[in-house]
Amino acid sequence: MQRFTEFEFGVPWVMGFFHQDWIYEGPTAADVVAKHLGEESDEEVLAVRRDAQVLLDHLSSRTLEVLWDAGSQYMPSFERIPGAEWTRTVVDLCAGELSGRADVRPLAGADIEDGFAHRDAVVAEIEQVEFLDAEVRGALVECARRCTPDLAFRVLLKAVVYAPDGSLAMAQYQQMEALGSALHYGEFVVQSVRFLVEEP
Repeated sequence: MQRFTEFEFGVPWVMGFFHQDWIYEGPTAADVVAKHLGEESDEEVLAVRRDAQVLLDHLSSRTLEVLWDAGSQYMPSFERIPGAEWTRTVVDLCAGELSGRADVRPLAGADIEDGFAHRDAVVAEIEQVEFLDAEVRGALVECARRCTPDLAFRVLLKAVVYAPDGSLAMAQYQQMEALGSALHYGEFVVQSVRFLVEEP
């Protein structure tokens, strides 16, 4: 059984909104998130809320800032809105969107897989990605241990895409594929980092 989508989902999907030209999609970061949430399925909005709430419940504001920065190409500054406040804004935007919809069914089955059985493998994968800044790797490990390994792994994939000078050995990528399969991801979640694999 796979997730509700073949593509990235939850908070890493939201992180992807913040590319170099994000400002053309809305005047503020919250407006951009609200716009995309309004265009998506119930499952996607529920997945974002679930991820954001677990981050908010278990990580410090500074750790949240590190994760949002690592998983986004161009995240707005946290000087005025701290990481915890921003993450709460995302939770609230999801709740507001869902409140206006009828017959929203909760996530179930593969969509609530937390990956606790694979925590050690996810932590090992994070620690192997040495081109990520040590603070980023530390925040990802904390996420795997205090939130869910599933969420930490998906944020890792996003951070790998945006890291400068990143590259992956084929063995690393194959381990990521195996984890993605174990976590019931669709075809294109782990495949998003395939372009970084060093060719022999």
